[in-house]
Amino acid sequence: MYDNKFLPKLTQNLLEILEDNEFYDITIEVGNDPYVKIFRAHMVILNYRSPYLRRILSTSVSRNNNDGSLTHIKLPNISPEIFQMILRYIYGGRLSLEQYDTSDIIKILAASSELSLQELITHLQLFLIENKKNWMEQNFNLIYKTSFDNDSFLKLQDFCTELISKEPEKIFNSVDFISLSEKCLISLIQHKNIQKNVIQVWEHVLKWGIAQNSGLSSDPSSYSKDDFINLKNNLQQFIPFINFFNLTSKEYLDKVYPYKKVIPKDLRENLFKYFMDQQSNNPEPKITTKETSSKSIDSKIITIQHAELISKWIDRLEITDKIKNSYEFKLILSGSRDGVSPSKFHEICDNRSHTITIIKVKNSNEILGGYNPIIWKSDPSFGITKDSFIFSFKGKENIENYILSRVKYENFAIYNDSGFGPCFGDGDLKLSGENYELSCSYIEWYDKPIRETEGYFFVEDYEIFQFIKD
Repeated sequence: MYDNKFLPKLTQNLLEILEDNEFYDITIEVGNDPYVKIFRAHMVILNYRSPYLRRILSTSVSRNNNDGSLTHIKLPNISPEIFQMILRYIYGGRLSLEQYDTSDIIKILAASSELSLQELITHLQLFLIENKKNWMEQNFNLIYKTSFDNDSFLKLQDFCTELISKEPEKIFNSVDFISLSEKCLISLIQHKNIQKNVIQVWEHVLKWGIAQNSGLSSDPSSYSKDDFINLKNNLQQFIPFINFFNLTSKEYLDKVYPYKKVIPKDLRENLFKYFMDQQSNNPEPKITTKETSSKSIDSKIITIQHAELISKWIDRLEITDKIKNSYEFKLILSGSRDGVSPSKFHEICDNRSHTITIIKVKNSNEILGGYNPIIWKSDPSFGITKDSFIFSFKGKENIENYILSRVKYENFAIYNDSGFGPCFGDGDLKLSGENYELSCSYIEWYDKPIRETEGYFFVEDYEIFQFIKD
């Protein structure tokens, strides 16, 4: 039977070795000018306690060629104060976190990651979540940035994701809300809990955008032309995620219309017409139901019945469920009208969200398609969403014969690249080649194949619609 009563003495002795000025065989230069400190240490301990330092030492020692010179390494990314705390942990196996500020614990966590101290990384994350929850909510931007800049901080990533999903108002009210990154804020306003209150989304996005322009007031009547241009540039990535059509006419006129110059012209005109009609015809807005049978769709490939079924998939309804919301499939790109090429696709569709791609396969009755709820971009990147899907129909006449495939790995749902047309996954449905002559469909990131045979196909025509839900 093992007895742990001897461990405190062992810890004490090892810390005494650290403090002793004899027998050390390595010096560590920590920090950057003018805040630099030299630490003395022992290679054998560092070698076994830190995988990162082990790699550095293996290189440094071989360079010395056994000439008897003292090994010297540099750690410029860690402050001397933080490294001293970690060095005592490396030697003594103890770290009393209660005596440190939370901001210092974050720095210790970052340094632990650099030094590959996995045991400490796990311990620090759990300590923060269990003991510093309120602080992290108030300093959400720092925690979000820290956790998603490092793949090893999975517990903090889970904390951020859960907070965004369940208690978004805490983030809006955090002291560093205006410091949130654009990526973080976009992720935040896409959640269903937040989408329910459109005016709140708009007000918080507006608050964030104004804060990015130093000295800009909250009174738009005092804005210059350049002020509106700067604010528009700050907000352009957020506009597609705000469903202005769900506002009341009073909310729109009081809260949005004064900032109308930051909204894209076509959307601005549609909003103005919509709310003016609503105000004159129906002073107290009511929820109405439009019959889909009276609708039509501007398409050469699909019918209104296809569109109705696709809209049910978007709302995650069953095929037998009745549509209760009015909707519109607005044609924004037609291959036969605008041409079939990646450059034309990105010219028309970049920065547009909630788009449905419809593809007519050449020499076949087959129809393929996909839904992208987030914006298209030209820079090489994956778009993250859990709501995208791809689909196929056997022909224009029979909508019952279809395949629906929802995204399985949301981090790879959409692929953006200026050299490709619309791409779902990394090949699950991809339009490529100058005239889409290299288009293909494989199964990788979505849950099922949408074609009987995988591989390349030729595009006869394609259309892209923007799904507008009143």
